[in-house]
Amino acid sequence: LHTPDGVKRLITAIQESGGTLVGVTQNPIDQIWINQPAHPLAPLQVMEQEFVGQSSIEKRQKIVGMLSEMGHDAVVLTAPESIAWLTNIRGGDVPYTPLCLAFGILYQDGRFELFIDKRKVPANVASRLPEGVELRDRDSFDQGLDALGNSAATVRLDPTSAAAAISSRLTSSGATVQHGDDPCVLPKACKNQTELDGIRAAHVRDGLALTRFLAWLSREGTSGNVSEKSAADQLEALRREGENIRGLSFPTISGTGPNGAIVHYRVTEQTNRTLAQNNLYLVDSGGQYLDGTTDVTRTIAIGTPTPEMKDRFTRVLKGHIALATAIFPLGTCGSQLDTLARTALWKVGLDYEHGTGHGVGHYLSVHEGPHRISKMPNGVALKPGMIISNEPGYYKPGAFGIRIENLVTVQQASLPVGSERNMLCFETLTLAPIDANLIAVDLLNNPERDWLNRYHAQVFEVHGAKLNDADREWLSAVTAPL
Repeated sequence: LHTPDGVKRLITAIQESGGTLVGVTQNPIDQIWINQPAHPLAPLQVMEQEFVGQSSIEKRQKIVGMLSEMGHDAVVLTAPESIAWLTNIRGGDVPYTPLCLAFGILYQDGRFELFIDKRKVPANVASRLPEGVELRDRDSFDQGLDALGNSAATVRLDPTSAAAAISSRLTSSGATVQHGDDPCVLPKACKNQTELDGIRAAHVRDGLALTRFLAWLSREGTSGNVSEKSAADQLEALRREGENIRGLSFPTISGTGPNGAIVHYRVTEQTNRTLAQNNLYLVDSGGQYLDGTTDVTRTIAIGTPTPEMKDRFTRVLKGHIALATAIFPLGTCGSQLDTLARTALWKVGLDYEHGTGHGVGHYLSVHEGPHRISKMPNGVALKPGMIISNEPGYYKPGAFGIRIENLVTVQQASLPVGSERNMLCFETLTLAPIDANLIAVDLLNNPERDWLNRYHAQVFEVHGAKLNDADREWLSAVTAPL
């Protein structure tokens, strides 16, 4: 269960305290855990080409080319996201994320052995697996590793995600293990045109559901009959009316008042609060669609916000706009952009203790590497096709929380003649109104107002005709130019 990198850290820490780390072949918890839940057996799903845009054969050829350049005979894949992307399959073994738990070995000739509980693969699915993807019993994975050793293969293995037991088995059987990054991670992060088109379409449907929810909340939020849980349920119900919906991408964060100040809050029966007058309500939610994964946060004033709330919200908005409008050279890492989102808060001695942006998959994980935007150093440069969140925030413990989150994609920037560098920028994907009642307009400069007005005009243009009369009238009012 421990990775090679994790084992190194444990050895160092234990040696410093005078101890010795000893490996065991059986998990002692398994030996005493009675009534352990059964392994998940969600059926496998083969993705249609119309959604993924690139065949598994094409993807495998690209990865094999990378292996050849480095002199590697094979790569062992253990990250379910990488296996799903490489083979164009999805599953249901992990809540909120369409993953199938399995292992895989990709060989130099392009063959891919998928080690999986075959009960997950009914005959009608097995017959549709991509050419060159060979099913193997999950319990034969050790034999697959031994076969690599017996052929004296040089095998690539990611020391940050693969178990140390895999590395040990390969080495003991005669293979040469070369530790390196999972070769699927970066290609998976750079979405192809089909994926980007699907993600845009998914965001239109998702944004429509969120817009309808916000219209409903404007009518019901001050009634005293809406709770954090009922609001989350209402939003989920509206999402599930959308085409290609497969579920939520994570448990909805639905928090009002002091609960909104808890960054990763999860409402329970014990903590469930009713939305009350003159409070803020924060909802962070997302959906899993066959053509894309979404993640969006909106903060809403229930009743009349205080001047402090409006000041903090506007500073968060300024940071959000600064990042949304950034133009930066090819080769820039997310950590180099992080200060853009924080500057307006820093000027008055404020900050937030979470990252500003995380990668997002294509009908995969809502948190996807290797790129991110945060204070923590990150050496992965942003590349065209990457999806990342833009989500600065502010949290006052015991009082309220604020976060404004849209997903964006990295794209080439359009620059005037004479530009000397290849520059990148962001395209905003999320389409839902931002609460203008929380904006201290005098804190925004003209370019910031222009950005928000253009964004709101786009939101109305995309969603207006799809709404009923009451919701359309509401949307027209809340997206009116500042």
